[in-house]
Amino acid sequence: MADNSSLVGGESLRQINDRVIIVQVLVMIFLCINSLLIMTFFKKECFYTTTRYILFALTLLSDSMILLLTDILLIMTYFGFTMQVGLCIVICFMLYIFYTVTSVTLTAMTLERYVAICMPLRHGELCSTRNTFHCILIIHGLSSVPCIVILSTLFASVSLSFYSQFILCSMEMFLVHKWQDHLMSAINQFYFLIMIITIVFCYVKIMKVAKVASGENKKSTSKGLRTVLLHGFQLVLCLIQLWCPSVESAILQIDLILFIQVKYFNYVIFGLAPRCLSPLIYGLRDEKFFLELKSYTFFSLYKKSF
Repeated sequence: MADNSSLVGGESLRQINDRVIIVQVLVMIFLCINSLLIMTFFKKECFYTTTRYILFALTLLSDSMILLLTDILLIMTYFGFTMQVGLCIVICFMLYIFYTVTSVTLTAMTLERYVAICMPLRHGELCSTRNTFHCILIIHGLSSVPCIVILSTLFASVSLSFYSQFILCSMEMFLVHKWQDHLMSAINQFYFLIMIITIVFCYVKIMKVAKVASGENKKSTSKGLRTVLLHGFQLVLCLIQLWCPSVESAILQIDLILFIQVKYFNYVIFGLAPRCLSPLIYGLRDEKFFLELKSYTFFSLYKKSF
């Protein structure tokens, strides 16, 4: 109790508990929704053989891991639980990869919409199931590059004794030098720039097609435009989350209580909010998936009632 009091200073334990409870409720809701969507995904062959649904499932899995791991870290931060640096490194860099996977996958999903609308005759060839799995490997490869770079700088900057220490686990703990912070920001900004350029390019191209489309094609194209916009918004939120450790690292040097408050705010706004957009974009807006989701949910409830 004394450790907890020293961690939060004048902030009451009740206030912390309220915040933690709110987060737990939100995390449980999102995890349940994601689990339901993932189970629905595996119910029909047309879902797990179609590129956009496969990529959608990938974001759901990645988001679920992010929710789970960040929730654990948030609880540990709030209550002052420490862990060995070695374990913390594994968790933090897994998180970093998952964050990047989500962002890169969103860009890939935008490209898929671009191909479907602007290159419909080649969509079947380019977005085959085999190519999709190759794409997933590329996504994970690209997502691992920033992590490998930052890990390399960490290993070169600290002594072996550092790994046996016990710390409050967070990403900013590994930015031991200012230049590492700058390097991390530069990598994130580079990825952000490439992904935003890709999304803007796709949006402009789809918009041109929308202007000349008619009837059902126009409706489909307009929906594609809205999907790309939602992907763009989701991507911005995800990438802001990648910048949060740099901000939190600076705040940690100033005030611990402020650090905890900012970390909580960042987690809710930039951590949880983007996680609810994937179910919205495909789970509710996609008619085919929504019908299957509704059917699966009602059928499951019906079975439980008997």
